[in-house]
Amino acid sequence: ARSTPKDCSRSVCESVSRPNQKTDTMELVAGAAAVSVAAGAAAYHKFLRVNGPIDTEGKHHGGELVAKVLKEHGVKFVFTLVGGHISPILVASEKSGIRVVDTRHEVTAVFAADAVARMTGVPGVAAVTAGPGLTNTVTAIKNAQMAESPVILLGGAAATLLKGRGALQDIDQMALFKPLCKFCATITRVRDIVPVMRQAFYEAQSGVPGPVFIEFPIDTLYPYPTVMKEAVPQGKRAGLVQKGINWYLTNHVNRLFAGAFEDQPCGPLPLDIPRASTAQIQTAVKLVLAAERPVFLLGSQATLPPTRAEDLRAALEAMGIPCFLGGMTRGLLGKHSPIQARQQRKEALAEADLVILAGSVCDFRLGYGRSLSRKSKIIAINRDKTSLYKNHGVFWDATLAVLGDVGSFVVSLSKELAAQKYKAPTGWTVTLQQRDEKKERENEAKGSEKMSQHMNPVKLLHTFERFIDDNSILVADGGDFVGTAAYIVRPRGPLTWLDPGAFGTLGVGGGFALGAKLARPDAEVWIIYGDGSLGYSVAEFDTFARHKTPVIALVGNDACWTQIAREQVPMFKTDVACALEFTDYHVVADGYGGKGYLLAKDEDVERIFAEAKKTCKAGKPTLINALIGKSDFRAGSISV
Repeated sequence: ARSTPKDCSRSVCESVSRPNQKTDTMELVAGAAAVSVAAGAAAYHKFLRVNGPIDTEGKHHGGELVAKVLKEHGVKFVFTLVGGHISPILVASEKSGIRVVDTRHEVTAVFAADAVARMTGVPGVAAVTAGPGLTNTVTAIKNAQMAESPVILLGGAAATLLKGRGALQDIDQMALFKPLCKFCATITRVRDIVPVMRQAFYEAQSGVPGPVFIEFPIDTLYPYPTVMKEAVPQGKRAGLVQKGINWYLTNHVNRLFAGAFEDQPCGPLPLDIPRASTAQIQTAVKLVLAAERPVFLLGSQATLPPTRAEDLRAALEAMGIPCFLGGMTRGLLGKHSPIQARQQRKEALAEADLVILAGSVCDFRLGYGRSLSRKSKIIAINRDKTSLYKNHGVFWDATLAVLGDVGSFVVSLSKELAAQKYKAPTGWTVTLQQRDEKKERENEAKGSEKMSQHMNPVKLLHTFERFIDDNSILVADGGDFVGTAAYIVRPRGPLTWLDPGAFGTLGVGGGFALGAKLARPDAEVWIIYGDGSLGYSVAEFDTFARHKTPVIALVGNDACWTQIAREQVPMFKTDVACALEFTDYHVVADGYGGKGYLLAKDEDVERIFAEAKKTCKAGKPTLINALIGKSDFRAGSISV
């Protein structure tokens, strides 16, 4: 009995080659049996052990623990599409003062949570039911992963004892989400809800932010009496075998609920955010001081907490170095800024002697690094090591690579340069400004071109740019029409532009707008839609109407997937699968409880814009179905 199972196995094998040692063999077999019995007894004892009191009266349930943690972490909204697996979470959240917002598709719930996370800095939360409810979120979760957005996905699941036994909507959900999420966990006891959720919030925000997933088997959320009633057969005479089964099931439920509602800390854990070292900051200072043509390329990561967008803006303005803004940093410097460069980025990068990649990544958006000059000094800052060194050593090389938070790096750099009384080279800034002005005059001239039918989209968007309010938030969801808008429309301030990010996902519009309007109810929220992308989330006009979250959608309707057709038709001589119809989307909006406008003539543009804004301010979600023609404004742009 003192031998380990491995020792026993070896001794038994040896005894086979020595058949005369029968007594030794029998002793060893007996020893192995004793070990097995002991192990079985230990497992049996563990199964029987119930630690902590059980709320047999059902005064509480697991959903209350979920809501308590959400509340302690500053969550104000839970986005959902209701399902029986998750009802306790929704009921408890509403009771605790968290607003529950139900959408018409689970993917919208996650997109809305993503938008809230980006706009507020507090992780966004979506709760969906098991099986198809969760599979419907996969695209949005992947988008959040690539956009580095802290989203908490709460999903229902089959009861703990029924997993793998053919229960309704029972699939291997972990296999789906482990590749997409920073952290995945299944709740196996009700008392684990609080610590697991605290860990999930920590993981979502620490290091490189991203989505996390917690799976809640249905019996971890409902009250004890309900679970016991469903798990253990009631009111029937049971034979010996059934009594044994009932005993097992009762013990299982008791262990599930033991100590579930004892007091536990529910608040946030301290976050782990990487920062640049003092030596790295000093090296960056020297590089900036030596540069004659420095330029910033800012990506979405620059807007992450803990640095406030206002502080980041102040730091950039104090340095005075020209900036190209991308992703969530669009609008960071306001509608007009002497240091923001919007056009001719390729030319600027070819001439710059110092490029600061502040959250920008050398992926397809920078030609995999080929857009950078080999002669330039390059400072790269990113929280993610993979993104920091993307295509490094192939098409570009970093002079200084900093694995750390972008916002705090920029603020620290600004302070150190101020101490050196640094002034950015004005001639370089003026050169970029003059190029911008020239290019924008050319862009506006494109708006005067006549279309073969309907309105010129470039002219329409220039009018739109002049018409939107200073408190506007712009949501971009589309291909060609949105790509045109990105060159013309100016976001009004920090965190006033939402686009999907590097994944290029269509269909974000409804969810992003919903989240943005809830996060900033006083803002005028516009969705810039292509007519193709509108099809993904037009049903959310029902959500806007029911939840009194009025937004305005401007739909560039050219009856085509134009971004694809632009390449496909010349190359393959067919528009197969690219053609749509000039659908009455304004009528669809009316049917969902909103107000739709058909815009077909240039002379009606300002009047309809004014009416749409008035309607929205009166509390009704609004859609402008703008019929546009084909423009070559984006000729040469790529779709893959």
